[in-house]
Amino acid sequence: QVQLVESGGGSVQAGGSLRLSCAVSGRSARNLYMAWFRQPLRSEREGVAFIISGGGDSTYYRDSVGGRFVISRDIVNNALYLQMNSLKPEDTGVYYCAANGGNIPPSAAALWPVNYAYWGQGTQVTVSA
Repeated sequence: QVQLVESGGGSVQAGGSLRLSCAVSGRSARNLYMAWFRQPLRSEREGVAFIISGGGDSTYYRDSVGGRFVISRDIVNNALYLQMNSLKPEDTGVYYCAANGGNIPPSAAALWPVNYAYWGQGTQVTVSA
């Protein structure tokens, strides 16, 4: 059973940066495709960033975060990261780490929640104007 535990959330002013971490246990992160999702208050969960399985570094981003967020994976420490720069108030929400076995290509479908079997408990990110 894959377990995911997020950390690194917090409060920051607009323009600031945060780095989220997701500790993976139960399976090597190399063999999972993984993503970050977020859920703003009173809104649906939305995909933010995706990385393929197999140790490759092909990624896919939601348009609104492209050029500001970077997803990466650490095989040695079995972890997933999300570096968030130039944060905006609209980036506020609970951020979730998600994963699944197999593989899917980098595309909009890679950011659909239905494609993920494993989820973390979430970490809150608040960006003030």
